[in-house]
Amino acid sequence: MNSTGEIAIPKASFDWLPLALVPLLALALLPFIGSPSTWLTLTVAGLAMGLIIFVIASGLTLVFGLMDVLNFGHGVFIALGAFVATSVLGGMSAWMGAPSLLLNLGAIFVAMLVAMSVAAAVGLAFERVLVRPVYGQHLKQILITMGGMIIGEELIKVIWGPQQIALPLPETLRGAFLWGDAAVEKYRVLAVAIGLAVLGVMLYTLNRTKIGLLVRAGVQDREMVESLGYRIRRLFIGVFVTGSALAGLGGVMWGLYQQNVTPQMGAQVNVLIFIVIIIGGLGSTLGCFVGALLVGLLANYTGFLIPKLALFSNIALMVAVLLWRPQGLYPVTSR
Repeated sequence: MNSTGEIAIPKASFDWLPLALVPLLALALLPFIGSPSTWLTLTVAGLAMGLIIFVIASGLTLVFGLMDVLNFGHGVFIALGAFVATSVLGGMSAWMGAPSLLLNLGAIFVAMLVAMSVAAAVGLAFERVLVRPVYGQHLKQILITMGGMIIGEELIKVIWGPQQIALPLPETLRGAFLWGDAAVEKYRVLAVAIGLAVLGVMLYTLNRTKIGLLVRAGVQDREMVESLGYRIRRLFIGVFVTGSALAGLGGVMWGLYQQNVTPQMGAQVNVLIFIVIIIGGLGSTLGCFVGALLVGLLANYTGFLIPKLALFSNIALMVAVLLWRPQGLYPVTSR
């Protein structure tokens, strides 16, 4: 009870330990890498890779955390966003080849907006046709959404062809910044900035806006929110569409990161996404962020130190985290 006689409600303290794992991992591997310049290059590359993975996974985290929907078809929106970007950027070749950072960024952002719009529209149809009939039925959700992804991949092959398509970086984003002996690729700096911006917008929307409050309240007690006159179904559709749009954005970023796209890229990234979501805690946006950074850093460090173990590093990380915290780094308490 405070000085005014009111009962003081204790505030939950924030758990900094999972967040501290990111710098701890980076610093712990510095002695093994040896060269500070090589370590800096690998660290920035790992952070950029992690933030791209976060953008891709954030949409699925949003859908599962707020709608309790296991969407194994998430990969089709990733591939769709990447292929839409190839068409948009191919039509803006003059801007892509211009020695102007402003024009290059303009072309990329236009491609991202178009990819997000197309992925959102397809996500709306995906939710109405495939997901809506199986709300609350996880096994059926897995089977139906996986089938939807297979069909989506085949439709992508019909439109763009089955072959790999190049997605080169624009003129001014090629090459690297040189900091002493360290080389940091220019595109990875842009990827870090976009990933942090997406994280900031998501956290602000979910925790500081009325829409975020309504969606979170609808997950906890749908009947109560509907009794107040709000249509939770519409809010949930908006969440699914937003998650699909974020997957489209992540597909553009991943395609530019790899500098090529294939119809199967979404399915290939899907495994990595679910590892990140499990590490972070199912449905946790902040957990997804930390998990993605850990996966990106460890993949780059392991690829440099022990290349043969790089493919298994993410699974080993997931096992280690689950042995420590079985519900993930930042578990959603209501689940």
